[in-house]
Amino acid sequence: MAEAFLNRLNINGLQVESAGIEPGKLNPLIVRVMAEEGVDISRNRTKPVKEFIDKGIKFDYVITVCDDASAEKCPVFPGETVRLHWPFDDPSILRGSEEEKLIEARRIRDEIKRKIILWAEETL
Repeated sequence: MAEAFLNRLNINGLQVESAGIEPGKLNPLIVRVMAEEGVDISRNRTKPVKEFIDKGIKFDYVITVCDDASAEKCPVFPGETVRLHWPFDDPSILRGSEEEKLIEARRIRDEIKRKIILWAEETL
C-alpha cells in the first residue's frame, strides 16, 4: 500500500520499491480496498527483500511498515540509508467477518496513506 501511495504522488525522481521479508501473494482484501481509492495494485507482484540486497541496490530511504514484533526480522540494507520504521497492523492476520476485515483493512490503508502524505510533505 505504501509503495502504491508513494507512486501515486508522482514525485519527480522518486523511485519506489516494495518488498517483504518473505515473498507471498497479494492479499485480495488489500487489492479491494486500494481499488476503492482508485489505485489498482492487482497486477503487482510480491518481491522478497533479498532480491534487492542480492542485486546491491542502494536506497536513500528504507521504510518498514510491519508491526513492531516483525520489525526485529527486517534486514539491514548496505550503504548509506535513512531507515524509518512505521508500525502498522498486518492486514494478513485480520480476523472476523468479511465486513469486519474490510473495515480494519480500510483503517490500515487510511493510516498508511496519511503517514505517506505527511512524510512526503515534510521530507521531499
